[in-house]
Amino acid sequence: MARRQGQWPVMLSLWQAALAGLAALMAGTVARAAGAGADATVLAAALAATVVAWVMLIHASRRAAEGTRLRLIAETSAGVEAAFSPDGRLEWISPSIESLTGYTAAQCRQSADLVALLVDPLDQAYARDLWRQAQAGTVGEAELRFCHRVGAPVWVGCRWRSVRDEGGALSMLRVSMSSAQARKATELQLLETVAALRRAQGLSEHYLARNRDERQRLEALLDVIDLGILFVDADRRVRYTNPALGRIWSFPERGDALLGMRDVRLLDGALAQLSAPDDYRAHVVAVQGLRVRSAPYEIAFSDGRRVREISVMVTAAGANRSLGRLWVFEDVTEQQRAAEALVRLAERDPLTNLYNRRRFHDALEASLAGAQRSAVQIGLMMFDLDGFKPINDRLGHQKGDEVLVAVARAIRRVVRRNEQLFRVGGDEFAILIADANETALQELAQRVVAEVAAIEVAETTISASVGYACYPDDAQSQDALVAAADSAMYRAKSAGKNCWQTCGPQGVERR
Repeated sequence: MARRQGQWPVMLSLWQAALAGLAALMAGTVARAAGAGADATVLAAALAATVVAWVMLIHASRRAAEGTRLRLIAETSAGVEAAFSPDGRLEWISPSIESLTGYTAAQCRQSADLVALLVDPLDQAYARDLWRQAQAGTVGEAELRFCHRVGAPVWVGCRWRSVRDEGGALSMLRVSMSSAQARKATELQLLETVAALRRAQGLSEHYLARNRDERQRLEALLDVIDLGILFVDADRRVRYTNPALGRIWSFPERGDALLGMRDVRLLDGALAQLSAPDDYRAHVVAVQGLRVRSAPYEIAFSDGRRVREISVMVTAAGANRSLGRLWVFEDVTEQQRAAEALVRLAERDPLTNLYNRRRFHDALEASLAGAQRSAVQIGLMMFDLDGFKPINDRLGHQKGDEVLVAVARAIRRVVRRNEQLFRVGGDEFAILIADANETALQELAQRVVAEVAAIEVAETTISASVGYACYPDDAQSQDALVAAADSAMYRAKSAGKNCWQTCGPQGVERR
């Protein structure tokens, strides 16, 4: 629009010159007709000026028409063209920007920050850096993510070049943009296809026999993994081992010495390392007849390691003929230790190493379910420490922790094989007794009271209030049994502490 407006003064001057020349020509013609004796030279000059003015007018009109055609081409092209002033202001952008981003050309021109409007936040810093490079005079191209006004981000390819005037000064920065979304989607799909092909390639062990090059690639992969791999052919001879197999079974690190060895001989050399060699030999014999993948089997080594083994028969492609058996061994010693540590953290009290409240509820639920099936009695004993709070208040929590550890150590000495000890709260403990009877419960309560009273604590004394209840005589559910034992414990506190109390009418015994 600015270029078109700049052409009007030129065209107006040309029109004025043409009219002046035409007027002079007419005046000369009239004077000659009147006998005024107009000079022939003046007439020739006026005529020449008129012709030149008309030629220039025609040339300017053609240039204006050419400019209009170029503008129409730019405005109707599939790509986006934009022109920026040297200070970074958007002067013109083609209407096709709306189909690319959802924003109209007018909205783009009105935006104070075109990068913030169009470019995805993830690429804005990159876009501003490219803009600084373009202003410095570089020519280049890049791909950016643009924010669509009502849709997902789109990939856009951008190309820019600087336009300079005759004096070499920057007069305009031209930017061309086009959608790269389809190509990006194709590239992504291609990458996913390649990744899928590689995964399928890595999982297809039968290519070991079909393609030597593939075998070499797979061997390189199997050499670096921590799984022990053993392949025994249909003649029961070793055809492949990897270094991890040697580390797990203490075989030579390279399996060349094992190639061609009978599997029976290999097995005989491995059994000496196991804590139950006869069981593993029987397992191997049973598995060798399977045509499907075997169930995971855990092997116990004499040195305490645990190795998980699975195997599968490898058959020829498109046939039912066996090519041999593939064995996979994984050392799971550290995994099991970590799992056991997590179980301990979830089920054990970190201070006393007793089972915690969570394990208490699980064990109580399981015991009640077993008691219902077997029609036996379950005993639950609850006790807490008398005078424990003053120890924490006067001597500090560290001394209190020492008391709790001493109590746990003392009570462990009096619980029997069918009794489980729990720390269910701060100074509250529980004992779950399977297949309980009244006599055994009374004896255990007496032992608990005596053991706690015997614990020596500097500058103070400590004792226990004990209460117990039985299923199904005193309660019919888990919550009811806990409430009954807890109630009996508080009855013991009310009775003077340092004693035990039953949930029933048997009475109370003191120290």
